[in-house]
This record gives sequence, structure tokens and C-alpha cells, in this order.
Amino acid sequence: MKRLIIAALLCGVATLGFAQTKTTTVTTTTTTYNGTDSIKNVTTKKTTVKIGMGDFRAHRDSIMHDRKSSGFNFGLTFSRFDLGLTTLIDNGSFTLSPKNDFLSYRSWKSSNVGFDLLQFGYRFNPNFKVYVSGGFDWMLLRLRKDITIQRNTPVLTYTTDAIDYSKNRFSSTYLRVPLSFEFRTKEYRDGKRFRFILGPEAGILLGARVKQISEENGKQKIDGDYHFAKVRYGAFTRIGYGSAGLFAKYYFNDMFENSPAQAGLKNFAVGLTFGF
Repeated sequence: MKRLIIAALLCGVATLGFAQTKTTTVTTTTTTYNGTDSIKNVTTKKTTVKIGMGDFRAHRDSIMHDRKSSGFNFGLTFSRFDLGLTTLIDNGSFTLSPKNDFLSYRSWKSSNVGFDLLQFGYRFNPNFKVYVSGGFDWMLLRLRKDITIQRNTPVLTYTTDAIDYSKNRFSSTYLRVPLSFEFRTKEYRDGKRFRFILGPEAGILLGARVKQISEENGKQKIDGDYHFAKVRYGAFTRIGYGSAGLFAKYYFNDMFENSPAQAGLKNFAVGLTFGF
């Protein structure tokens, strides 16, 4: 997953950060014959290509073509990069019940990461637009206990290990499809504006993983679905100024399916977002 995030970041920086400028110079030459000026037009076209860091203000709508006051837009993008903390809510409580205590996690090391790569929308006016986008979203839960969550079991279950794990991470990967309603203010003198975005979000499970590191077994990665919901749905909001801000998202359905003991266990995330 780290390689995918790094590759996406590099692509986004390359797309947004570099600009190519072409300059054409036209030169007119005057030639003198026997003291009489005879104008001889000689046109020389010289094209200079400059590659350098681009102006991020030119990309503030994330998509290069999205600069008109109204109309449709569609294209590749690298935007709404979320980096935050993930939290489990057990039937309305931030404290896990005894039946879910095996999922006890380290709050400051459990994260949510996501970004969008494709966007299609319609701008009604300079201050309001609607768009649907597609990207990836990861939930990374750093477990406190030395356990191994089992895959391919009738319900979500685990074994307690006599191993001291330096890392015991339980994660899921979703294809995210948010529908965004974006309201924004006029541009200020610095070229920035306030944005407020909200809407529903759907997710399709791509996979899940248990990753463990220990002296006894080294690094282990065990893939499966671990009863994560195949489809999840929720709502999100983003608020920011310029290209950075805050996000929050909450999923209405249970994190796990076909596992009655985990009924009512939901996921909430909050953090920073970049690249509006």
C-alpha cells in the first residue's frame, strides 16, 4: 500500500507541480543597399521550451480544464488527499464492548488514508458545483494485543499468540465513490477561497490484510476479506481554505458483516485533507 500511495503522490506532484511553457520569437531584419534603405523582411521563429515548477493556483480546481464559470468537466485528477485518524464506534460508544475488546487499538497509530483519481461533474456557477469522483481509501488499525485475526472463518475470530508483535496491523482497502456538493466563496486577493463540501460516499471492498512484525516470524502479510462489509456507505464533509483543510467521514453500516458479535460496530475518521 505504501508503494501505491507514494506512486500516486509522485504522479500528482508531477502533474500539478510542473508546467511547460513555449515562447515563439519573431525577428524582422532591415538591410541597407547603397545608402538606400531597402526593407527585407526576414522572419525567424524561435521556440523555447521551459519546464519548471507550475503555479498551483492554476490547478486549484484539481482538473486543468475546470476553469470555466459553468459546464461539465471530466478528467484525471489527484485531489482530496485525506490523512487522518480512524476511530471505532461500538453501538454509539467510543469504548469497545467486551465482545469487541480484542480489536483494542492504538489511537494515534490508527489512520485513514485516501485520495481521488477520477472526477466527473457540473459547475452551475463560480460558487457551486456537483461532482462524482473515484479513488481509494484505506483503514489502518494498529492493534494493541498480540493476536492473529483469522481468515476464512464463519465469523470474525482470533487466536491469542505467545509472540510479542512490534507491529500488528489490521487494515481494509476500499474503492471509494463520493458524490460531492461543493460551495465556495469568491476568490480573495491571494487567489484563494473558502470551500465547504459535503455529500454521501459509497465504498466497494477491494481487500483486507493482517500485517505482523515480530522477532520470531519476521514480517508477515495475510490477505483475506475478514468479514469486512463488501459495500459500505456513509457521509463526509470537508472544509478548507486554499488547497488544505479538514475532513470528517462516518459510515452508517456496520464495519463487518455475517459476524453477529460485531453488530453495531462502525467507523469514523477525521483529519487533514489536501488538494481541493
